[in-house]
Amino acid sequence: MTEKKWKLNVILFLASQCITLFGSMLVYYAIMWHITLETQSGVMMAVITAVGTLPMFFISPFSGVWADRYNKKHIINIADAAIAVVTLVMAIIFSVGIELNAMLIICLAVRSLGQGVQTPAVNALVPELAPPEHLTRVNGINGGIQSLVMFAAPVAGAALLAVAPIHVLMFIDVITAVIGITVLLLCVKVPARAPKERDPAEDAALRGVETSGSGEDSRKAGKGGGAGQYFQEMAEGIRYVRDKKILVKFLALSAVFNILAAPYATMTPLQVARDFGGSSWNFLNISFGPEQQLAAVEVVFFIGMMLGGLLIGVWGGFKNKSHTMALSTFLLGLGTISLGLITDFSVYLICMGLSGVVMNLFNPPMMATLQTNVDGAYMGRVFSVLTMVSSVMMPLGMVLWGPLGDRVSIDGILIGTGAGILLMGFVFIFDQTLLKAGKQ
Repeated sequence: MTEKKWKLNVILFLASQCITLFGSMLVYYAIMWHITLETQSGVMMAVITAVGTLPMFFISPFSGVWADRYNKKHIINIADAAIAVVTLVMAIIFSVGIELNAMLIICLAVRSLGQGVQTPAVNALVPELAPPEHLTRVNGINGGIQSLVMFAAPVAGAALLAVAPIHVLMFIDVITAVIGITVLLLCVKVPARAPKERDPAEDAALRGVETSGSGEDSRKAGKGGGAGQYFQEMAEGIRYVRDKKILVKFLALSAVFNILAAPYATMTPLQVARDFGGSSWNFLNISFGPEQQLAAVEVVFFIGMMLGGLLIGVWGGFKNKSHTMALSTFLLGLGTISLGLITDFSVYLICMGLSGVVMNLFNPPMMATLQTNVDGAYMGRVFSVLTMVSSVMMPLGMVLWGPLGDRVSIDGILIGTGAGILLMGFVFIFDQTLLKAGKQ
């Protein structure tokens, strides 16, 4: 593809994903705010986290194989369509007056299944649309645009929930899903790409994995296979990850990070409801209640993520991507500690915004590092393993942090976990495997 064509292709792909994301976030925030404000329970937050992530864990082994076997565009669209159908049914049920928290939890579980199918396919499709030397910038711009959408979603959600019931937001989600599916299906062209070549040493190390041919050959040959073929391909993907030192280290770091980041990612709404929700917050002579405070936290966080994504998209990060990840980890650890110390809500919002900036300085170089160090024939399965690790570690962390949050201050939990995140930054500076992969 010419430069003009691949850029247009990437723009259309990112646009399709952001359109569907907007509708999804409307429904997500409506569900999260409803349950958070109604229960104010750390245990309930742990349940929501588990329901929202564990289905991803169980579906990811299969979705990784699907992403390597079949048309990634179709996989993404099928997942979006399935979520849209369930959301439509839920909207109809709610519109006739049947409203139960259990139904909202079911909705979260279905969305988690869809995300588990979609995520490996999306991550594996990006390096097929953009040249390797532009992956960090494309991932950064994608993160910035998605953050802009996630900034708009809570604002629109808070405004709509003030004048309309939750099922109206569900209908909007269905409409945006139809638009996004159409754009991806009809407008995005995926060029054919050869699998990444491996050096002889790596090929020898993986020879036991590919006894029936290369990963690409086995993928093609197995399209018509049954359950046994699926498990064979899953095993090939797991062995591929096991035999690549960089992937083992990334997965270990991802596991530790998701446990430490669980309070920052899921308990800050509960912290706001407990520490600041008892009294209104006045800003520009406008009084904000608990719902508006939760919306303000989400808004400033995603403004920060938007700015961080656009910053890394323009800057591109340090020459070695591992150094960029180290900087982001240091700053995110400091930000998490600060969230546990701040007592003024206005300052809390500023810190949350800055944390959003540094969060999006981490994801683009991490994704680019993986995308440039993984054979294309295994890309979907590698990202499915990464999704499995992240999806199971977050709820495992909440098994600890959720009940603990009902006994001790969430502020203290954030300070302790923030210190752990800060220490992780040193790994990206001194680990030679990560430094070498960051130079690719």
